[in-house]
Amino acid sequence: MARQLYTTAFLHLATILFIFRTISAVRFPPATPTTTTDLDFIRTSCNATLYPDVCFTSLAGYASAVQDNPARLAKLAIGVSLSRAKHTMSYLSKLSRAAASAAVHDCVSNVGDAVEQMHGSLQQLREMNHRRPGAPDFRFQMSNVQTWMSAALTDEETCTDGITEEMEEGETKTAVCERVADVKRFTSNALALVNTYANNGA
Repeated sequence: MARQLYTTAFLHLATILFIFRTISAVRFPPATPTTTTDLDFIRTSCNATLYPDVCFTSLAGYASAVQDNPARLAKLAIGVSLSRAKHTMSYLSKLSRAAASAAVHDCVSNVGDAVEQMHGSLQQLREMNHRRPGAPDFRFQMSNVQTWMSAALTDEETCTDGITEEMEEGETKTAVCERVADVKRFTSNALALVNTYANNGA
């Protein structure tokens, strides 16, 4: 029993550190005190997403770093979504080792693909720091980011479709669907913020 509690606590701590490292990889200038204007920018931007409450709650804590910069906001949103996806992929990987369900194995692959797409999107945005919005290079590279984020969302939807159609009803199926649905909300929001940045620029 003690060993199980130790293992659970260790995994929880490892997950927190992992998420912190992923979000920390989104580079921001030194933090300044959060202002109402900064929060208003997050709130207004999140209103363009399908899940504005989830969006605002997950991003408001970084308002002072984002300020009113749509590029920083897009990078942050992808970073948060990426963290959720990695956490879910870890859960699915452990589940796949304990279950023989082909749907779970496929889901691991689907979410893994989504993680790779988001990694590529984040890397592309980092490389665009000095691109002028509206320039041909900017439009081309943003179209790549939009394509990859859209593909990530499709991968996640493929996962839930497979689980819904092939997995037997029960607590495990419900847990998997809820976890992946959570990731889908974050990815959808990130894609919406990426689209706003692509359309409006800085």
